[in-house]
Amino acid sequence: MVHRRFSWPFGGQRASFCGSFTGWRECPMGLVGTEFQVVFDLPPGLYQMPPEPPSRNPGMQIAVFRHRVSEILLHNTIYDVVPVSSKIAILDARLPVKQAFNIMHDEGLALVPLWDDGQGTVTGMLTASDFVLILRKLQRNIRVLGHEELEMHSVSAWKEAKLQYYGGADVAGMQRRPLVHVKDSDNLRDVALTIIQNEISSVPIFKSSMDISGIPLLNLATLPGILKFLCSKLQEQPEGYPILRNQISSIPIGTWSQHTGRASTRQLRTSGLSAPLITCLDFLLEDRISSIPIVDDNGSLLDVYSLSDIMALAENDVYACIELEQLTVENALELQYQVNGRRQCHTCLSTSTLLEVLDQLSVPGVRRLVVIEPMTRFVQGIISLRDTITFLVG
Repeated sequence: MVHRRFSWPFGGQRASFCGSFTGWRECPMGLVGTEFQVVFDLPPGLYQMPPEPPSRNPGMQIAVFRHRVSEILLHNTIYDVVPVSSKIAILDARLPVKQAFNIMHDEGLALVPLWDDGQGTVTGMLTASDFVLILRKLQRNIRVLGHEELEMHSVSAWKEAKLQYYGGADVAGMQRRPLVHVKDSDNLRDVALTIIQNEISSVPIFKSSMDISGIPLLNLATLPGILKFLCSKLQEQPEGYPILRNQISSIPIGTWSQHTGRASTRQLRTSGLSAPLITCLDFLLEDRISSIPIVDDNGSLLDVYSLSDIMALAENDVYACIELEQLTVENALELQYQVNGRRQCHTCLSTSTLLEVLDQLSVPGVRRLVVIEPMTRFVQGIISLRDTITFLVG
């Protein structure tokens, strides 16, 4: 006999359970703590349970779905997501700033772990945001590093200088803050929450036990990797998740324009081609978002400018030959096209289903979907990977 427990953790005054092994008769479930439970001793075999009808209560439907998603994430570790064979770049924190950013550009990296040889471990991350902050200080004549100093000052020196300007009153406290990281044995839900709550795009995975390499870093955990793994699990039984067939317009996910009448936790930012790039970058940093839709005078989508696109200015040291205050978004996009070529702008409709959105976002390289009106391409909203994982884990 197999001891099988069924539970209902979503509240209510009473709950019952039925299946082929009960003769389709409803069996009352008992309240154990905060959830209803019932236990059966079943002989090995195949059994049927009634398909779950779509809930009349959207909130309950979302709660049930999130519970099932959490079960998947809790029962799998980040080690299950890490590629068996992969390459990860690590930069020495003693490298000159200019050389570090040139390497990031040449390798197509938007962020990279920093190795401290003195401590014998990874102690930080160098990101596209750092490049933006350096350019802003250089171009606004607030002396942190001069152009010639980029050749000499190390990345670690830049990190210290950045703390002086952005650390606030408690600079010493920020210096003592340890690197945010996870262990290879951590479950996927905890890893996803670590990324979301710390507002970062990826987090280093440290090995639970040191191997002969002496390097504690296993890989980087990212939201795309977690979502791809989750989608593969959901697609094994899509009929068991009726909410996947719901249109995104009925689901609390993403950031939406005021024109849609939908409430959003943050304002939907857009920019025109003639806008100064520095204004666009300020929006990205201040709102802690990774991209902004570029629209024409009618609000129709033309392209998306991402924080990582700033790395195109490292090509042949272009940043040293321009005035950032004079550079428009259109100029920046043209530079991006020259360096990396034109790219596809990934979109969806407000009538797209949640399953369609998850499928698109699980494709490698897709970080966000711009929600557009099909005829005019008017920007109605944007759904990022972070928005999606935040919705899924609640």
